[in-house]
Amino acid sequence: MATPALDTPGTEFLRPDQHVIDRLAKLPAANIGDAMDRLGVADSAIQAIWPGARLAGPAFTVWTRPGDNQGIHRALELARPGDVVVVCGGGDESRALLGELIGERAINLGLAGFALDGAARDAEALGEIGMPVFARAITPAGPYKNGPSRLGTPISFGGVPVLPGDIIIGDSDGIVVIPREQAASVADAAEAVFDDETNRRRAIVAARHQN
Repeated sequence: MATPALDTPGTEFLRPDQHVIDRLAKLPAANIGDAMDRLGVADSAIQAIWPGARLAGPAFTVWTRPGDNQGIHRALELARPGDVVVVCGGGDESRALLGELIGERAINLGLAGFALDGAARDAEALGEIGMPVFARAITPAGPYKNGPSRLGTPISFGGVPVLPGDIIIGDSDGIVVIPREQAASVADAAEAVFDDETNRRRAIVAARHQN
């Protein structure tokens, strides 16, 4: 008997309130990580592939065979504007899961960006068009397109569990994952961390100028 297809079990899922996403987007990833007791921080090898790239949005999850981007092409058909396509690619660094062409399509669709536990390419071009991509590596080698893949399923991303609808925040330090149901309380705690650090920094600067 053939195994039933379970490739899109959760492509319709609850997304967090945009106001909460906007609050978290204004905060450094480091402050958010501190507010979550340093949990939810993805592997430090996963970084922005061009300077200044930032991510903020609900996770649209993709689980794919390493080096294969069939699932990403399918995700482009189902993800909503503002989503971050988050890909469990097995940490593979040998094949780029996406490049400029997928980036251009994502801009047309209004996606917030991509987070890849895998590789990307066309880093300079993606920076020029302003499509945020975070990846484990950069390589010119292209992907396979055969599958299999799963969309809208719980995944592991850089050692962190990600459910569809969790909030992804990325900046120059890396990526943090905020569980959707905890987003408002994490935003409260992270804002408090930010305010505390801001006040301490001002005190340090003031003391320096007094000396």
